[in-house]
Amino acid sequence: MNSIEGKRGYPRVKPPFPAQNGLWGNPTTINNVETLTNVPPIINKGWEWFSSIGEPKHPGTLLFGVSGHVNKPGVYELPTGTLLTDIIYKFAGGVPGDKKIKCVIPGGSSMPPLRGDALEGIKMDAESLRAAGSAIGTGGIMVMDEDTDLVKVLARIAKFYHHESCGQCTPCREGTGWMLKLLNRIVDGKGASRDIDLLVSVANNIEGNTVCALGEAAAWPVKFMVTRFRDEFEAAVKEKLALEVKNKVHSMRSTATPIANIEI
Repeated sequence: MNSIEGKRGYPRVKPPFPAQNGLWGNPTTINNVETLTNVPPIINKGWEWFSSIGEPKHPGTLLFGVSGHVNKPGVYELPTGTLLTDIIYKFAGGVPGDKKIKCVIPGGSSMPPLRGDALEGIKMDAESLRAAGSAIGTGGIMVMDEDTDLVKVLARIAKFYHHESCGQCTPCREGTGWMLKLLNRIVDGKGASRDIDLLVSVANNIEGNTVCALGEAAAWPVKFMVTRFRDEFEAAVKEKLALEVKNKVHSMRSTATPIANIEI
């Protein structure tokens, strides 16, 4: 709305909500297209019909966009409450090469990721995913197999949110940049153990301290990827440390004076 009115594209503080005071002060309907497309069938068939689909506390269907390491990526319209494993294996054709799943982000890149060994029984609806420690978000299911470098994945996600930050809120404007720098440092083999905890600290300082939800969108992937897959990040840092030790030993050997050449 701000952009249409010729203003800087900053999110507005609410209330007032757009339905009461929106574009140029007029009532404005702003909704996801998926939400609006549900209105005609609900009017035609009634709310009872709509409420009978899917989970009682989150009725209807959702468009699940499945991407990543699956044989049949695509968009699938399914009732809420459909098992996550059914979506991956039954509808999206499973993982190429029958590899194990390391990680799944169930609701788009901004939602907390889930470990691949903890997917059984998880349903794709708001209540079930909240109980599992994530959220439904946009229903964008991102599947990553056992060979995926999660540190690089997170760095790519962090780069996106750093770019998307409008810069209005200091925690988001500065924090997204710091998270990206820390992750790039680890990816480049220059990270230290303290960087792992620092990532979580920066994410915690962004979360809940911004006008719009992009702060949480940037913080959650970092916070939960690091805490739930900490071994991946510690391994990346240890590889760097092992390489430093190896190079130091090699340097000492190359500069050492051979015993045969020492005069007594």
